[in-house]
Amino acid sequence: MHKGQQTRAIILDAALGLASHMGLEGLSIGALAEVTGMSKSGVFAHFGSREELQIAVVAEYHGKFEEEVFFASIRDPRGLPRLRALFERWVRRVSVEIDSGCLYISGAVEFDDRPGPVRDALVSMVKAWQSALRKAIVLALEEGHLLPDADVEQILFELHGLILSLHHDARFLRNPGALARAGQGFERMLNQYATDAGRQADRKALAKPAAARR
Repeated sequence: MHKGQQTRAIILDAALGLASHMGLEGLSIGALAEVTGMSKSGVFAHFGSREELQIAVVAEYHGKFEEEVFFASIRDPRGLPRLRALFERWVRRVSVEIDSGCLYISGAVEFDDRPGPVRDALVSMVKAWQSALRKAIVLALEEGHLLPDADVEQILFELHGLILSLHHDARFLRNPGALARAGQGFERMLNQYATDAGRQADRKALAKPAAARR
């Protein structure tokens, strides 16, 4: 890796850590210079503005999220096994972020009513993730793992709702039962929408050793 790219990666990693605890609005060239031990001009050379820095952090977060949740799950069989894998890895990601926070969620709170490039970047990346999740639901439908009249958008909405509730109860309320309730919500949803073939495929996938499903 080129030295300039290496320095930029170090700055981005530090910026992501700051944003996770202080939000995107807590980011500044000055704060980042202090954390990295660099000069303000040194940081500024890699990110010409605070806005550019915020957008780069959003993109970095999205890349890590894709790697840990989406790309790791597409190795699972299409249908309910893949949909479960996506949800379980998403939940695992949230459980790790209980102390640091989810940039998608905190960013939505910070920028929900503030038009501009940072909001556009957040919206674009959340929509990209929702599109991937929607595709997994459609594939489950095509595999015959979901009832023919299952509403794809409703399932997507309910899955997202479970994650938002989990984040709120686990991070804000510190409710120790939040993870279990999210899991129960997912199982209840499967009971409502899954076919017998879907349940069979799901059970077969669950019978694999836990290490193979990580």
